[in-house]
Amino acid sequence: MFDIKKPYLLFLGDAPDALAAKTARGIHDFRPDDCVGQLRLDGCAVSLDLPDLSPKDAFQAGAKTMVIGVANRGGKVSPSWMKVLLDALEAGFDLAAGLHNRLSDVPELKEAADRLGRALHDVRFSPGGLEVATGAKRPGKRLLGVGTDCSCGKMYTGLCLESGMRARGMKATFRATGQTGILIVGEGTSVDAVVADFISGAVEELSPANDPDHWDIVEGQGSLFHPSFAGVSTGLIHGAQPDALVLCHEPTRTHMRGLPHYPIPDIGACMAQNLAVAKLTNPDVKFVGMAINTKALEEDAAKALLAELEDKYSLPATDPYRYGVDPIIDNLDA
Repeated sequence: MFDIKKPYLLFLGDAPDALAAKTARGIHDFRPDDCVGQLRLDGCAVSLDLPDLSPKDAFQAGAKTMVIGVANRGGKVSPSWMKVLLDALEAGFDLAAGLHNRLSDVPELKEAADRLGRALHDVRFSPGGLEVATGAKRPGKRLLGVGTDCSCGKMYTGLCLESGMRARGMKATFRATGQTGILIVGEGTSVDAVVADFISGAVEELSPANDPDHWDIVEGQGSLFHPSFAGVSTGLIHGAQPDALVLCHEPTRTHMRGLPHYPIPDIGACMAQNLAVAKLTNPDVKFVGMAINTKALEEDAAKALLAELEDKYSLPATDPYRYGVDPIIDNLDA
């Protein structure tokens, strides 16, 4: 559990596109009451339709922590951010981030935080004392989102499913495995910061034995078809030991994120590969639905695509954030 003071000022930095600011957007979409405003640098191409505030104005408006809601390639504190981050500490803010480059490892930030009595929250880290995975069957049920690519809606799908299942009186808990999910729910383990041998063990610990009718909704990461992140996806799948899989897909992409020389995989091939990997720790695993990110599609095109996918794969297909998750939960119940 992370003790991060709310509400937040969301730092969007110089984000070139919406995916670069997905952490800030996720917090705003699922915890809007925790967000006082946004802070953008020159050249930022993203807005969350929040008030643009300076650190001083945001602190006076009640914000307590400035969350770095933008990530560059490699997840590092950019030199272009330093003045604003230092200004935020001087104004009274704690800082929180899920970058690979820890705030506490940046000498200027560490010195200023220590001098001013501010907290630096780094949520992307590996907890100590992890064990290697055993693959032993454990009570409780688990659902995992898997994707044709990274950053295609796995976290949104998981959070929507948790909310929808709880609304029906089902026992469900979202288990965050990435920095954005952790900042939204306040706890979890960032699996891409875990030493490779311990990824599956970390997920077993994150999703322990539970009541037979309890569902852990494990946040998916990466894609088995993305050469940069397939290793994390594999360890996550084995540790989650999912009973149910949901295929997540963004239909307008033509190549893997950040890799124009790698095309998006065929959906059927992606599903087959994920089942093959998942069957190592749960031979009874199956797909229960498809979560399609239709944000870039007009209404008619979105509904036509969902109907086409349902017919082709004999699975409920929906956009969880746009149309809800009832069709997937209905199939899960069945």
